[in-house]
Amino acid sequence: MRLGRREFVAAGLAALLDPSPAFAFGQEGAFNARSLSTGGVRWDGPRASAGGRWAWEIVRRTSAPARLVPNQVAADDPRLLDEPFVIWAGESDVTPLSVPEKRGVERFLDLGGVLLVDDSDPARGAFGRAARREIGAIFPESPLVRLAAKSGGEIEHEHVIYKSYYLLDRPVGRVEGPPYVEAINRGRDTQVIFLGCDLLGALARSSDGTWRFPVEPGGEEQREYAIRFAVNLAMYVLCSNYKDDQVHAQALMRRRGRVQP
Repeated sequence: MRLGRREFVAAGLAALLDPSPAFAFGQEGAFNARSLSTGGVRWDGPRASAGGRWAWEIVRRTSAPARLVPNQVAADDPRLLDEPFVIWAGESDVTPLSVPEKRGVERFLDLGGVLLVDDSDPARGAFGRAARREIGAIFPESPLVRLAAKSGGEIEHEHVIYKSYYLLDRPVGRVEGPPYVEAINRGRDTQVIFLGCDLLGALARSSDGTWRFPVEPGGEEQREYAIRFAVNLAMYVLCSNYKDDQVHAQALMRRRGRVQP
């Protein structure tokens, strides 16, 4: 069953306000940190565990449901349209998207989906540049904007992702990165988010349960803030701009006050 953005948001809000347990595999409205594959190459490697950890933190810290075993979907697979969130991650240049892949991504975003682009090696930035190139070719009329916790200077938008659950003053990941994210807005919605801090690297764990990568320069305190930033991104997907609209804000704030990080 395919969920439109409105139906997914409604289901997510219902789950947030429902006091029942949040574990839900396949439940409508559950946050699913799916990974996107392109060029016929499956996304794998040391960060493959990050989506599951992300889901676990959502369930542990909030009342939102999440799929603890996220799936992978190809850009040209019709199942890309089944849910409104997907992560495109990598550390090097990518093969240009095929026509069917471009159509798949375009359709996904036209339906209101959110695409998170996470550069695993932001120091080189090869993947981030390639992703901007490919997405820019699909939406040449949509310029990149900078989103930060506070607007001013070159920062064009003060954005809800910094206050959708935790109050944060910048994006955080395995590395510090810039104090803003770049994004593509379509209408009032932010639909493509480009990260330069390797968020998945901060979330990934080894098979023995230890963290896969060290976090620099702030160590474990920085990792905690990276997790909080991941939670905020999930809340944005689930609830869209609820903090801007103040929809259900009081109920969510009361519930947030009972959550221990």
